[in-house]
Amino acid sequence: MAPISIQIIETNPHLRSLLGWHLQQLGYVVCPSATLQQARDVAQAQRPMLVVLDPDLPDGDGLEFCAWLQRVQQPMVLMISARSGEADAVAALRAGADDYLRKPFGMQEFLARVQALVRRGRSRSAPALLDCGVLRIDLIQRRVWLFERSIELTPQEFSLLYALAQAGGVPLSRAEILQRAWPESIDNPRTVDTHVLSLRKKLEADPRQPSTIQTVRNVGYRLNLERLELHREPTNGHGPPPNPVGGGPAGSGGGALSRSMLSVSSG
Repeated sequence: MAPISIQIIETNPHLRSLLGWHLQQLGYVVCPSATLQQARDVAQAQRPMLVVLDPDLPDGDGLEFCAWLQRVQQPMVLMISARSGEADAVAALRAGADDYLRKPFGMQEFLARVQALVRRGRSRSAPALLDCGVLRIDLIQRRVWLFERSIELTPQEFSLLYALAQAGGVPLSRAEILQRAWPESIDNPRTVDTHVLSLRKKLEADPRQPSTIQTVRNVGYRLNLERLELHREPTNGHGPPPNPVGGGPAGSGGGALSRSMLSVSSG
C-alpha cells in the first residue's frame, strides 16, 4: 500500500512549511501548493487522500475548488480559514469539506483532525476482506483466519498485523507502521517495537528468531507469509471455522485460508 498523500493548499509559506513538517513526522507524504493553479496540477498528478485547504487563494475561489475536488476525486477535505463566522463554516461544508478549522489553531488539534479524517478516508476505501493466501483478515469483524489455530489478538496487535499484511511484503518503517496502524497516535515510532514483540510471541514458533515478522535493517519490519509458523498447541477445541467467502467447508480443499481463526480480544 502506498504512503498516504496529503495536499496542503496554503498561501502563507511559513504556515505551509510548518504544517508540512509536522505531517511528515507522522509518515505522511506532503504535497504543498500556494495557488489554485498549482493546487489543481498537484491534485490531478498526486490524487491525495486528504486535502488541507485555505479557501482564500490569490487566483481563484477555494470553495469552488473544493466542490471541483468532490466531483472529480472525492478526497477528504479539511478547510482551514481565518473566516470565523458560522456562515463561512456552513458554506465550506456545503461545498464538500469534511471538517472546518478556524485560524489560529493549535498544532495538536490540527494533527488530531487530520488523523481523524485519514481514518475515515481509509475505512471508506479499504477492502472489507484482505486475502493474503495463507492469511485472511476481516476488517469489519476484526477477525483473522490462519491455518487451524485460534489465537487472541489485542486491538493493537490486529491493527499492526493488518498494516503489515496490506503492505504485501514490502518493508515499512516504524513511522509508516505507526501512521497506518494507529493514525491517531502521537507516540514515538519506537513504541512499534513493543507491539511487534507481542505479536511475534503469538505468531512465531520461536520469537527470538522471527521468520514471519522480519526486521529489515535500517528500514523497519515486513511480513513474510511464506515463512509463517505457529505454535503447536491444541486449537482449544474450537476447530476450523466455516469459510466466510464461500470457499467450501474447512478441510474440503476449499483453501487453507479458512482453516483457522484469530479472534480479537478487547484487551
